[in-house]
Amino acid sequence: MDVPLTRNFCIIAHVDHGKTTLSDRLLEYTNTVQQRVMTDQHLDSMDLEKERGITIKSHPVTMYYPAKDGKTYKLNLMDTPGHVDFSYEVSRSLAACEGAVLLIDAAQGVEAQTVANAHLASSQHLKIIPVINKIDLPSANLELCMKQLEDILTIPAEEAILASGKTGIGIQDILEAVIARVPPPRWTEFPHTRTLVFDSLYDSYRGVIAYCRVFSGAIKAGDIMQLMSTGQKSEVKEVGVFTPKMQKCDLLTAGDVGYVVSNIKDTADIKTGDTITLARQPASEMLPGYKEVRPMVFCGLYPLESSDYEKLKAALGRLRLNDSAFVYASESSVALGFGFRCGFLGLLHMEIIQERIRREHDVDIISTYPSVVYHVVKHSGEVLEVDNPINLPDPGTFIEIREPTIKAAIHIPNDCMGDILSIIMEKRGVCEHTDTLDANRVMLTCILPLNEILVDFNDRLKSITHGYGSMDYELGAYRASDLVKMDIMINGDPVDAFASIVHRDKAEGKGRELCEKLAEIIPPQMFKVAIQAAIGGKIIARDNVREMRKDVTAKCYGGDISRKRKLLDKQKEGKKKMKQIGRVSIPPDAFIQVLKN
Repeated sequence: MDVPLTRNFCIIAHVDHGKTTLSDRLLEYTNTVQQRVMTDQHLDSMDLEKERGITIKSHPVTMYYPAKDGKTYKLNLMDTPGHVDFSYEVSRSLAACEGAVLLIDAAQGVEAQTVANAHLASSQHLKIIPVINKIDLPSANLELCMKQLEDILTIPAEEAILASGKTGIGIQDILEAVIARVPPPRWTEFPHTRTLVFDSLYDSYRGVIAYCRVFSGAIKAGDIMQLMSTGQKSEVKEVGVFTPKMQKCDLLTAGDVGYVVSNIKDTADIKTGDTITLARQPASEMLPGYKEVRPMVFCGLYPLESSDYEKLKAALGRLRLNDSAFVYASESSVALGFGFRCGFLGLLHMEIIQERIRREHDVDIISTYPSVVYHVVKHSGEVLEVDNPINLPDPGTFIEIREPTIKAAIHIPNDCMGDILSIIMEKRGVCEHTDTLDANRVMLTCILPLNEILVDFNDRLKSITHGYGSMDYELGAYRASDLVKMDIMINGDPVDAFASIVHRDKAEGKGRELCEKLAEIIPPQMFKVAIQAAIGGKIIARDNVREMRKDVTAKCYGGDISRKRKLLDKQKEGKKKMKQIGRVSIPPDAFIQVLKN
């Protein structure tokens, strides 16, 4: 098909504003998917996506649409995730498009991720088509949405299209707007073949399958392709498009979005953001790739059965292939054996990866407590990056520890402001300024330590605002803070799996909480065992594991009390001697229970 008749666009929005449902209506309207095989959230292919009702991976699909001008257009659509943890997926999809449909929920208005995604699309010079979705809801407030569109996003209200992904209102208007407003594919005049890899997956039968957007030239089966970042050459076995299933075709030309199957079998050989060219006439200049994504949250992943180590390693390699924000490296722990230190973009990202390892690769795993990357400034001026508390040097060898902060935009109803501000203070954050969005909502701009928002901040935000609060954040600067390493010792021996870096003011509370939890979970021992939280050599919290006690007085029926006392004292002496030479045997289940909690 001619390049002028091709349009590449994606759908971007805040979580739950109806991206995938709108995609379903577009697939139906263009007859891309037959009614009898159509399902709800058709493009969400993962079980996890259907269960949670969220999009995790962006999904490309090619549609053909006979427009009002009498011509048939090829429309390449990408449905994208909305959650802040998956914003890198959105940026990758945007790089393969010329336009973006920006959805706004008619009842909720402009939310935190709406603003973030609109800025992301503007920075990549994409044409934005605003669509106000869910106009059939009784609580829809179109006037407010139009006002927010102009005031917050500076997009003229008359450009907005009114639609409903549920009932199909406005679907034709959206398709016509895409054809009229989104420009044809760019950079097609370049003389050599250049294809951008925006995603990839591993197939156990066919090897690595690269998801591509062809910018110039053409690629077909039998061609010898070359990866421009490494120079590696490989024969193309198959090319095709998404309808939305993979459908083989003869040729991918400029402007097309599709997939390429080659001889590449190793997941590490092909990188997202790489440029594919042809070996016989290689391009001299790569396409602009993606900014390297830096993980923000780290934790250790260990197999429950040590024999599953190799299986876990293979699973991580395959997940790394189509998730460039996920990184891992080998590590070992005295308590948990051999495993991997893994980096993620956020807590939801971490949860999804762990769930995919369990489901898709059938490996039972245990994860350590999540932590962030700290900068440790030594006396020599050298700055160390520490992502694992075990690697923190002795306090005498460095000047200060700097922790990462985030700049958060928090959208909340007015009446929740006091409660949210008290949580921000509790999390050692600072509210820089507030902006009134409308009569009912405000936006707080805050600086918060990343470590503090990891575990429960988002849950508490949703709970206090009854689900109406939303947050978008970006990584801010590193700042010096009074941080210390807290060790948990069992019978005097530190257990590395429970080590953590905490703020000095919160160390005692956290230490006491962890000691109490361990004392409950660790089974009774032959003698009393101390569980202690320590900073350096100073014990800040303590609890005891219950001791197992044999009833040595069972054979004494009545009689003199001194006989019983004698037997109990003898037992006590024996336990004292045992404690001097005894070691605590803690089953792995105890570690697993504490870390799961």
